[in-house]
Amino acid sequence: MPIHDPLAAVPGARCRRVVVKVLVTGSAGFIGSHVVDALVDAGVDVLSIDALHPAAHTGEPPYLNPQADHVWADVRDESALRGLVSGVDAVCHQASMVGLEPSFADVSDYVGHNDLGTARLLSSLYATGFRGPLVLASSMVVYGEGAYRCDVHGNVRPGPRDPARMALGRFDPGCPECESPLTPIPVMEDARTDPRSVYAATKLHQEHLCASFERATNAPVIALRYHNVYGPRMPRNSSYSGVAAIFRSALEEGLAPQVFEDGRQLRDFVHVSDVAAANVLALTADPPVAGVCNIAGGAPTTVYRMAEMVADGVGAEALAPQITGTWRPGDVRHIIGSPQRAADVLDWRGEIDLEVGMKEFASDPLREISV
Repeated sequence: MPIHDPLAAVPGARCRRVVVKVLVTGSAGFIGSHVVDALVDAGVDVLSIDALHPAAHTGEPPYLNPQADHVWADVRDESALRGLVSGVDAVCHQASMVGLEPSFADVSDYVGHNDLGTARLLSSLYATGFRGPLVLASSMVVYGEGAYRCDVHGNVRPGPRDPARMALGRFDPGCPECESPLTPIPVMEDARTDPRSVYAATKLHQEHLCASFERATNAPVIALRYHNVYGPRMPRNSSYSGVAAIFRSALEEGLAPQVFEDGRQLRDFVHVSDVAAANVLALTADPPVAGVCNIAGGAPTTVYRMAEMVADGVGAEALAPQITGTWRPGDVRHIIGSPQRAADVLDWRGEIDLEVGMKEFASDPLREISV
């Protein structure tokens, strides 16, 4: 599926600034590599940096854009960063350890790569007088649970999920005031943040660090809170894999997708080409846009239905998804995002229909990882 041109003329679209050179961190990864492609297609000179972490790569991936200048280094290495950041017009910070950590024992790795890495990047930018814009890859996980409405008490935010309640198969949260059933609604960017995993906490800390950098330098910073991203180059089956890739890997092995809880949990899936387009628009907005934006497809669906779409695309309709009834600490029940602010300030809208995107995803090339 080709990446659409985010800078194509749109009636009423905002102006775009000319960006000559952009530094993209995490540029060999799933999303970062698509951002590099989109920037190259837009005529931008791209400087790419990636540590090629063994949990995400077995070496240099074959899809790297040959028109970008690739450097293999860790963003925590300030001596490597200082020479790279000098002279860039904008920075797109994608580098991160991602996914719900398998164990709390991984806390140091997540904090080191995500938070210390971001701090080192910002320190290098500060030392070289960088004045933005800076685009941060954030995540919807910073919200914790999504937004809900109670028929009696209006908009409410449930607390952490009760393991005893979950063990009984009562996966949906009740109203914190009256225990009445709740209706999930799109979460807005001004919602209270409530990270519920180590990964989520590190993403929120990245946002806070970047906001501090913005206050210290007046460099515009925008955090794009990605919802569930899918598409080509996803890791096939690892702790870095999204649920869509895990389901597809099972189907290709002749196994039915294993769906946690009752399969009715709502998510908002967005194609990686749409995410790449959002990054290009954020990097070139004139005047620059600051703050946070949900990057969501705007068509929420259940995890079970998504598994059915992948099975249909693979041609394994007989392998119906299986409901396990199991659950994972740190998972949230429903999280769907409003993409309205991204439409208002970036002229961004997801273009890839979910049914079409998932059908194509069933045969998209995935990234093999040996660990």
